[in-house]
Amino acid sequence: MNVQVTSRPDIQPAAASKLAIADGDIHPQRNAYKDLFPYMEQRWIDMAKTFGSRPRQAYQAGPAYPKGQPNASRRDAWPPEGGRPGSSLSFMQKQLLDANNIQLGILNPTGDNGASFQNREFGAGVATAINRWVEAEWLIEPRLKGSIVVPYEDADAAVAEIERWAGDPRFVQVLMVTRTANPPGQKQYWKIYEAAAAAGLPIGVHAFGFGGYPVTGSGWPSFYIEDMVGHAQSAQSFLTSMVIEGVFERVKDFKLVLIESGFAWLPPLAWRLDKLWRRLKEETPHLKRAPSEYIREQVWLTTQPMEEPQPREHVLDAIDWIGWDRLLFATDYPHWDYDDPTQVLPMPLPEQKRRDFFFNNAMKLYRQG
Repeated sequence: MNVQVTSRPDIQPAAASKLAIADGDIHPQRNAYKDLFPYMEQRWIDMAKTFGSRPRQAYQAGPAYPKGQPNASRRDAWPPEGGRPGSSLSFMQKQLLDANNIQLGILNPTGDNGASFQNREFGAGVATAINRWVEAEWLIEPRLKGSIVVPYEDADAAVAEIERWAGDPRFVQVLMVTRTANPPGQKQYWKIYEAAAAAGLPIGVHAFGFGGYPVTGSGWPSFYIEDMVGHAQSAQSFLTSMVIEGVFERVKDFKLVLIESGFAWLPPLAWRLDKLWRRLKEETPHLKRAPSEYIREQVWLTTQPMEEPQPREHVLDAIDWIGWDRLLFATDYPHWDYDDPTQVLPMPLPEQKRRDFFFNNAMKLYRQG
């Protein structure tokens, strides 16, 4: 959890104020693979029982960098009735939604969700089951909205999954991750972006995942902290590919949300892209505007993890460049680096800017209310 640096001795609990909050990154968790079986075709149940998942990574099971905390979760997130953190809707309602007056929560079911399995057909079956599970067991809470998990390495299957759920207003974005098998701006993925834009849905790109390669450009790092820092690097590579390959120019009404990768890195990346683009325009004639112009108009970012420079107020300079209307507050519940809405900002803000930051930006982007 982020620590409040600027002194604010009498912080009012969010639930006790009139400030409604939108949370752009909540992680529902199943307790076991069998939780998906009621939503799976029998052939995929048999596959799961016999072979299990085959993610695109160098390890047969488990994450490449095991977390110090089980499921990377905060210690107080274990439901009293049992189960893993994030697995209990009733406990999530009490601990997160009610306690913080969260009126809109975006569910991002990451992890072993079928999106990038080596066996693409099996992965598509699991992704469909995840979406059915979210619909049946989580979207019964009207404050929660779903993200459509898609098997993005199979564009045709991903498009079919988008079209399956696009008419359901309870699903408000399409979910991918930053570490794809190939640079995500390349043509093999365009159908996904076109289908999402046609449905009026942003593409939400969450940190992590495995494309089959190390997070570095030269090999597997040694420590978990390197993997965590690599989320920002992966997001920068993802965004660079999307801009330079021309996705923002080619796909009408396309919107991109970068989730859980930080955001203070964006201004210097945009500056560098603009400088080099001006000198190398001939290489990318499909780009009609400077990279920063596409970014400013078509990219949103969640605030978690919020960068914490010293002095802390320096983060406001990055936000001013990005635009206060481009940031979506997020907690990352139930994970250990959860951001508390009462502590996340380094200083008080004007009331309207505060309401936009915590609530209105997300409501507008996801067309709520």
